[in-house]
Amino acid sequence: MLNESGLRRRAALIDAVRRFFIGRGYIEVDTPLRLPVLIPEAHNEPLESGDHFLQTSPEICMKRLLAEAGCQKIFQICKCFRKKERGQGHVPEFTMLEWYRIHCDYFALMDECEDFIIEVAAALGHKGSIPVRGNTVNLEKPWQKLTVSDAFRQYAPVSMAHALAQNTFDEILCSNIEPQLGIKTPVFLYDYPIELGALARKKSNNASLAERFEIYIAGLELANGFSELTDASEQQQRFEAELKLIEKQGRAAPALPQKFLSSLPKLPESAGIALGVDRLAMVLLDKETIDQVVSFIPEDL
Repeated sequence: MLNESGLRRRAALIDAVRRFFIGRGYIEVDTPLRLPVLIPEAHNEPLESGDHFLQTSPEICMKRLLAEAGCQKIFQICKCFRKKERGQGHVPEFTMLEWYRIHCDYFALMDECEDFIIEVAAALGHKGSIPVRGNTVNLEKPWQKLTVSDAFRQYAPVSMAHALAQNTFDEILCSNIEPQLGIKTPVFLYDYPIELGALARKKSNNASLAERFEIYIAGLELANGFSELTDASEQQQRFEAELKLIEKQGRAAPALPQKFLSSLPKLPESAGIALGVDRLAMVLLDKETIDQVVSFIPEDL
């Protein structure tokens, strides 16, 4: 359980997050936590809530606001839920920040991420650098950009293509690559294989890659962002591929989010990102585990 000092520091962080987006003309939105259908995800298992599900992300509702409500720039700080999430950087109920902009791609979003983390860090008293896990991480722009294929070449025992073929991509990423990222300066790991970007737009000059990136600081993954896929037919095909993976895991295949799919043709070119607020707190408050930055851990309830 956090003491009063810890709660004040966390509150100051969340206040700085809000001030950043409101200062840039974003609308703070509030979407339902319980949904009748979610995005099918093989790597995330949702929690049931009666005949609904607790959201793993507010993504589908927020994108529908861009597509159907005429919004241009929106953000949300909310609770998300995932089964079997427990570890140094995981709890089954966690705080997520998501933001979306129209007329934006993943590179423009990377630029905004730099400004965002620099400004929030400054609000907490960090000028230009932050101490994290015994390292001093320089926040000055520009941050390092590293393609996934180059990261495999530099840090992994096999190529990205070989890891995909052998179904060892996630294992190698976690064990060999992630601990090397963001030690001296934050890193954008970008251009993921299309198989690992289910909602991301294909790269225009290489259809085998998705316009997706993740942010790493001190070996910790903070955020996942991408240029949005707006082709409903292609999105449905990708969802159907995800359903097959879910069935291979022995789970029942969920229904597809048809209202979300119907909204996609009205979605302008846009980009969006999901950032773990608790992990951001770990980095900016220099804490080793997520348990040190949340008010209660599951074992205390």
